[in-house]
Amino acid sequence: MARTIALIDYGSGNLRSAEKALARANAESGSDFTVVVTNDPETVRHSERVVLPGVGAFADCMRGLSAVGGMIEVLDATVVRGGKPFLGICVGMQLMARVGREFGETPGLGWIDGEVVHLAPHDSALKIPHMGWNGLHIAEPHPIFENISEDAHAYFVHSFEFRSRANILATTDYGGAVTAVIGRDNLVGTQFHPEKSQAVGLRLLANFLRWQP
Repeated sequence: MARTIALIDYGSGNLRSAEKALARANAESGSDFTVVVTNDPETVRHSERVVLPGVGAFADCMRGLSAVGGMIEVLDATVVRGGKPFLGICVGMQLMARVGREFGETPGLGWIDGEVVHLAPHDSALKIPHMGWNGLHIAEPHPIFENISEDAHAYFVHSFEFRSRANILATTDYGGAVTAVIGRDNLVGTQFHPEKSQAVGLRLLANFLRWQP
C-alpha cells in the first residue's frame, strides 16, 4: 500500500498551497509519500502521517471539523492513541488546545493543555492581525528544526495565539513572546504557515516527513 500523508479537508484550510508545499518537500527530501487531500476518516486511519490546516476563527474551524462524521474519533484513535506523526498548521495547530476563547469559549481537541486567546502585544503600535515575516526563536531542540537556523524567518497571519505553560518548542517576538511552534510526543503544530514560508517552510515540512517520534 502506498505511503500517504492525509491532508484533512474540513472546509477551513489553505489546501491547495499546503498540498503543493508538502508534495514539493516530499520530492526534494527524497521521501516517497503521496499527499491525499481527504475528508474521509478511513483514509486518515490508513495514512502514515496527518496534517491539519486551518484558516479563520477557532469556533468555525472546530465546528467544521466536528461536522465531518467520525473524523475527530479517528484522529483520537490514530494520532493520540495510535501515535501517527501529526502536524497542525495555524488554526489547525490551535485546535489542539483545551479551549479557544474567540467569540466565547469553544472546547478544542484537548491534546495539549493550553488556551487560544487574543493577541495582546505590549507595543500598542503593533497591528492585529499579526501579518508578515517574523523570526523564530527555538526554545527546545526538536527534529522538526533540523537545518533551520536561529535567524530563520517564517510567515504569520493570525489574531489569536496559543498560550501554554509547557510544550512550547519555538516562539516569535511580536510585542512579547508568542508561541510559534508547539508539540509533544508525536504532535507538532506551527502558528506560522510553512506553505507560505519559502525555503524555511519547505525545510520544516521535509523534516516532518522524516520525523520518527
